[in-house]
Amino acid sequence: MRNKSYPSKPVFPFIFLFILTILFVEIAMAKNTKVSVDVGVVLDLDKKIGKIGLSCINLSLSDFYAKHSHYKTRLVLHARDSKNDVVGAAAAALDLLKNVEVKAIIGPATPMQANFVIELGEKVHVPIITFSASSPSLASIRSPYFFRATRSDSSQVKAISAIVKAFGWREAVPVYIDNEYGVGIIPYLTDSLQAVDTQVPYRSAISPFATDDQILKELLKLKAMQTRVFIVHMPLPLGSKLFTMAKRVGMMGKGYVWIMTDGVADFLNSMDYSVIESMQGVLGVEPYVPRSKSVENFRVQWKRKFHHDHPDLVDAELNIYGLWAYDATIALAMAIERVAGTMNFGFRKGNISSNSTDLETLGVSQIGPSLRQALSNTRFKGLTGDFLFINGQLNSSTFQIVNVDGNGDGARRVGFWVTGKGLVKRLKSATANTSKNSSSNNNSTTLSTIIWPGDTASVPKGWEIPTNGKKLRIGVPVKEGFTQFVNVTRYPGTKASKVEGYCIDLFDVVVAELPYAVTYEYVPFANPDGNSAGTYNELIHQVSLGTFDAAVGDISIVANRSLEVDFTLPYMESGRVSMIVPITDDESMKAWVFLKPLTWDLWVTSLVFFIFIGFVVWVLEHRINEDFRGPPSHQVSTGFWFSFSTMVFAHREKVVSNLGRIVVIIWCFVGLILTQSYTASLSSFLTLQQFQPTVTTIDELIKKGDFVGYQNGSFVKETLKSLGFDESKLVPYKSAKDCDQLLSKGSKNGGVAAAFEGPTSIHLILAQNCSKYTLVKPASILEAPRWKNISNIQEFNTDGLGFAFPKGSPLAPEVSRAILKVTEGDKIKEIWGKWFGEMGTCPDRSNSVPSNRLGLNSFWGLFLIAGITSCLALIIYFGMFIYQNRGVLKPSDTRVSMWSRILNLLKIFNQKDFKSHAFKKSIVDDGSGITVPVMGEPSPSSYSINTDFHGEQGTPSAEDVYHNQNELTFCREEALFIEHSETSQGTFTAIELACENC
Repeated sequence: MRNKSYPSKPVFPFIFLFILTILFVEIAMAKNTKVSVDVGVVLDLDKKIGKIGLSCINLSLSDFYAKHSHYKTRLVLHARDSKNDVVGAAAAALDLLKNVEVKAIIGPATPMQANFVIELGEKVHVPIITFSASSPSLASIRSPYFFRATRSDSSQVKAISAIVKAFGWREAVPVYIDNEYGVGIIPYLTDSLQAVDTQVPYRSAISPFATDDQILKELLKLKAMQTRVFIVHMPLPLGSKLFTMAKRVGMMGKGYVWIMTDGVADFLNSMDYSVIESMQGVLGVEPYVPRSKSVENFRVQWKRKFHHDHPDLVDAELNIYGLWAYDATIALAMAIERVAGTMNFGFRKGNISSNSTDLETLGVSQIGPSLRQALSNTRFKGLTGDFLFINGQLNSSTFQIVNVDGNGDGARRVGFWVTGKGLVKRLKSATANTSKNSSSNNNSTTLSTIIWPGDTASVPKGWEIPTNGKKLRIGVPVKEGFTQFVNVTRYPGTKASKVEGYCIDLFDVVVAELPYAVTYEYVPFANPDGNSAGTYNELIHQVSLGTFDAAVGDISIVANRSLEVDFTLPYMESGRVSMIVPITDDESMKAWVFLKPLTWDLWVTSLVFFIFIGFVVWVLEHRINEDFRGPPSHQVSTGFWFSFSTMVFAHREKVVSNLGRIVVIIWCFVGLILTQSYTASLSSFLTLQQFQPTVTTIDELIKKGDFVGYQNGSFVKETLKSLGFDESKLVPYKSAKDCDQLLSKGSKNGGVAAAFEGPTSIHLILAQNCSKYTLVKPASILEAPRWKNISNIQEFNTDGLGFAFPKGSPLAPEVSRAILKVTEGDKIKEIWGKWFGEMGTCPDRSNSVPSNRLGLNSFWGLFLIAGITSCLALIIYFGMFIYQNRGVLKPSDTRVSMWSRILNLLKIFNQKDFKSHAFKKSIVDDGSGITVPVMGEPSPSSYSINTDFHGEQGTPSAEDVYHNQNELTFCREEALFIEHSETSQGTFTAIELACENC
């Protein structure tokens, strides 16, 4: 029987399906495979802030990957406890980098710990992201692998200084922890305060390990100072202790101002009630986080999770550092995902020897540069707002100002500080017009009502005179003369002294007007032997150094002193340095006193113009005015007589030409002004001639090499040296009596020619010597032109007498206001009468010396007008004359030379002009048919007629005259003038002829 065979089934399709199934399974598994990326966390895990931060980091990753489950990467956290120690943080970071090879580190918590960790990160190219190390000093490391996911402390100093400026506080004392966290902000805070004109008289640094006794000692030192504005920058534990002890020593009462940075303000919600109660009235500055639904939901979520993990920390509250930890973790997860798959996540090891240290065995992260770049470009909307690293830092634009309510309600917000806008009450107003805000930002009303320490709404003035502190040391000058102002009497055998005088009594009255008690004592500025210890400038310098708290005396307010101290408003008149000189009664000079009203240049100019104006009038009038004709000497004298007589309006000659009239009118006006001024000045000289000073200008003193005097110790010495006086020519005097003796001797007899004194003491000198000396004021002193543009002439100015205080002293404006009250009342008159009596009855001779003589500089404008007018009149006249006689210059006979033409023109210029309207006014008929124009009374020779003509005896015909073209002037319209001429028949003399039909 034959076996049947069946065809076999094909195996290939089954194998293909099997391989395809395996491939799909592997692809699906690859899609579900996540790349784990190791990330280190270095925090103080035994502290509340460390635990809060770690919980926020964990929640951040949970929320992030729940929303982005498709991401290929997953951060794996490796937490290490830094044990609140710099070495512990360094050890933890080193372990993470060496053994775990983390790709980034979140932390550490403090700037002290972060310093070394940042250096490690840069070495191995691992980003270090801190959310709580806010010290500005970390920026100086300049590591590209350091990212600060928190605001720098320096960003809040402008908000603090804006508060200080808004309330007008002139001084503030920083109180800070003495470590890198505290010290880092001080340079920025100091600069910001000085920018708003607030001084920092003291810096209170408190050790992190300070005991209660040490803190108490520092607080008592602050209490003994005048300043009552304190800016606190320290972490929460030390800050809580500081405020508790400040309450205990009475520094949280009325008049004190406490401003805290975010180091304490961020934790107000988690403080004990007892601490909050001691902080009543404190202002705080903290970063502003906008309220949002996501923040509130996260707060509830975090509280539930944190209390589950840490049931023993029931009072823990979420703070802004937790929010920054949350956002920083998200930023890192986004950056890791962005670089995933592009590079190897491993570390590249270097050459390692058996002797290599742990630092040398560290590799370099291959993904580090890419991860750093990805972090820098990461931007998203986080819980704290827009999250973006700018040069490794978060940008902060808004801070909120909070006021601690000691009733247990924590803190309430009273306003905001916005970059570019300043202080605002509400954020909506920050979007208003910038100019509106800029005008209100300097006013405390931009904030809501603040309850200050002591439970008061009254704004503290920021300083006080401590009742239990030292007395103010008031420096007073020691002087031998002018003791009416300040007189220091030393008791023999003791160091005690009595200080009295006008300035002392006035200062006592002014201080009594202050709304608070001020204890002070007067300290003479003297050597151990009782003599003066230096000049007034040196006394001022001691005030600026802090040797004295103020200076009282006859201290002049001048510019160079104001650079060192702050002056109060002046309590005595301002003025300028003046010169005291002896007066003389020179009888020999009285005969020539009439020359003194005008300076020599004005005399010469006037004389020149008299001559010039006389010449101009003669030119304009002599051809048409009979008064200006005649022999040459007569014409010259008439011109000068006319010009000079116009000064007293005694001229009788008529002026007939229009141009002449214009010139005469202008010159009469000039003469009127000049004569009136001369008369007034001469009257002054004649009346006050007996008070003539021996010297009137500084130039005169310097040229003669005279000695001059000044009050010993006064600023006048430096002023005189700057004006060109040789120091060997400066003689000091101590009293009015000494000044009198020096002036009486004179410069050539061991005395001085003049004494320079300020506006106050000068009256004391003159009051005792009214009949011997006079006052020359600066207008006369600086008469010489070389002083006109010299800048140091301003040193002649003084703003009066004032009290001096150190720069930035809050007492200065208070005392100034009190001075205004005293000077407006009658009390100052009583003090003046007590020390100066009837000194004011001495005649003021400052006006007895004419300020200056009349000079050309006062009248050059008038002379300029007269000169221009006269020149224009001459130009117009000569232009018209040449035009009318142009035929003489261009005759038909070209053989006549130019010189002859000019001579003919000059002859015509010297002759009468019968064409002028002046000759038409009077026509004389001689009875024979000839009409002759005359001016005034005609002379008999005017009618003499020669009969040697071709025609018949009698009147020559017009035709005969006309044909003498080369020698005669031909007939024109109404008048015929016949010059001396020669005809073919002989010679005839000149005649004057009028012909109706010529």
